[in-house]
Amino acid sequence: MAEKLFYDIVILGTGPAGLQAAIHAARKKVSVLVLGKRSKSSLFHAHIENFCCIFDLSGDQILDTGRKQAENFGAVFLEDDVMQVSVEKSLYRITTESGKSIETPALIIATGAQRRRLGIKGEKELLGKGVSYCVDCDGNFYRDQAVAVIGNGSAAVDGALTMETIASKVYLICDKLEVADYLANRLEKSGVALLEGRKAKAILGKEEVSGLELDDGTELAVSGVFIESGAKGLMEIAAALGVALDDSMQYIKTDKKQATNLEGVWAAGDICGPPWQMAKAVGEGCVAGIEAAGYVKKLKLQAEQ
Repeated sequence: MAEKLFYDIVILGTGPAGLQAAIHAARKKVSVLVLGKRSKSSLFHAHIENFCCIFDLSGDQILDTGRKQAENFGAVFLEDDVMQVSVEKSLYRITTESGKSIETPALIIATGAQRRRLGIKGEKELLGKGVSYCVDCDGNFYRDQAVAVIGNGSAAVDGALTMETIASKVYLICDKLEVADYLANRLEKSGVALLEGRKAKAILGKEEVSGLELDDGTELAVSGVFIESGAKGLMEIAAALGVALDDSMQYIKTDKKQATNLEGVWAAGDICGPPWQMAKAVGEGCVAGIEAAGYVKKLKLQAEQ
């Protein structure tokens, strides 16, 4: 049974936008949970030299310092990937890969921009013709067909398990599986064919996907290929909640207070669009954290009256 938790604010993402939001929200004396894996932030492997007052520092150093600052104000961190987000009676419910169920009235999405392309032959050419980056969006088009899911994280495993209920055969291709035991156990008990230690070499087909070639020469006869790298991304979360995206369908639309079209949901950082700069992410995170904390305090005041 899933462990149930409640926090005033839940922040998805541990990059500069998420950390700054956590710092400002936690300073307002509300309970704050930050979800996500530090190593998945695009800042983790970066070197910063163009951020005001910070020079010649590595990204991981900045992330470590930001986390300590947020924790000093009371924020809680959980290095766990998000599997599902839904809304029930004005509360947002988040399910994580380790089986935790978390409820909150205020959600800040700071998961970063999507950079999930594999760069293999056939990927670009067959996009929308059997190649997809979102199981939750396109899975039902492949009912009773064989499909492949590529990726070693929680999004890939969750996608493969979802497709098992739809497709006739599901292959999961990854170099090395990196998920929580809870999710790994679910995969082991499923009928998904795990091909670990393999890599996708090319997606086959002319007008539509007809197969997938692996690096060892194996060819899988599939009509759908889902590329699900890392954690659950923007499209999955947005599709589930109804968060409005911009015209390119790549970024979340927000107002000047970082609020989305949904009450109790804000967004900040790369997920809101370019420029891809830490300064922008930190500024938006600051605004989102302050606004979310104010919203939660107002809800508490109304409940007391």
